[in-house]
Amino acid sequence: MSLKTINIQDDQGRDCPIRDIRAFQKHLQLFHRTGVSVHDEDGHYFTVDDAFRQKIDKLVEEADRSHV
Repeated sequence: MSLKTINIQDDQGRDCPIRDIRAFQKHLQLFHRTGVSVHDEDGHYFTVDDAFRQKIDKLVEEADRSHV
């Protein structure tokens, strides 16, 4: 199932297109599960903390609802 590209702002305030929000979420769950870390997505940097993980989880839920 393909979802539309979702833009999220990086730490610099620049839009970063995320083509597969579920794959992005899965990566965060595997490699940035707890604590605070930095994720690099094609030259865009994101500080990954609980608030960021919750934001991505919410975007996945919204994408799932809009795709039904």
